[in-house]
Amino acid sequence: MKKYFTLCALVMMALSAASFAGTTATGTNTVSPTLQISATIQSAVQLTLSTGTVAASHCAVAAGGTTDYSMSFGTVDALGINAGGCNKFAPTTPGVTNAIYWSDYTLNPVFTSQTSVAGPTIKAQVTTDFGAPHNIFVVRDTANSSTIPAGAGSFTAMGTTTPDVIVPASPVIASGTPITRFIGVAVTPANGATVLTGLQSATVTFTLTVQ
Repeated sequence: MKKYFTLCALVMMALSAASFAGTTATGTNTVSPTLQISATIQSAVQLTLSTGTVAASHCAVAAGGTTDYSMSFGTVDALGINAGGCNKFAPTTPGVTNAIYWSDYTLNPVFTSQTSVAGPTIKAQVTTDFGAPHNIFVVRDTANSSTIPAGAGSFTAMGTTTPDVIVPASPVIASGTPITRFIGVAVTPANGATVLTGLQSATVTFTLTVQ
């Protein structure tokens, strides 16, 4: 029995020495403690908008306010008499066709730790439209490119019920690559007691999806 207890004591001492071998040691001038590092990694996406750099004039994209960003086209009219805040296409037939006030802007998509980046897309939709009836509506460049639109016919009404793809999955965009697009408002020559005048606003929602 005495030998049994002696053996147990020796084993416990050995285990104790092994448990603290990394932080304490005798008969040496070196000790090597270890530290386990852990972190929880999450995928992340970011889409920022900024003032354009391509067109001759730019309506500024300002951060903050009641929405994430804001842009003002200034004073506009259906005959294209007012210069607006940046660029305009006067109506081809005054009193019949629309005046288009427009600007370039920059989208910057950033995405990290995604399992696949085969085809990121950016969509845009008018989620809060101008008040009805619509003698003004949001337009976008039909071509979805960085080429400056040639005229009023280069713009299409932006979707209000279904998002428009403004940056398609192909060719594949790289994270952190600035993308130029064009947006504007079309002012129609409508008349009537209920048409909109004065300061009006609409909200466009952009959606970046990495897939």
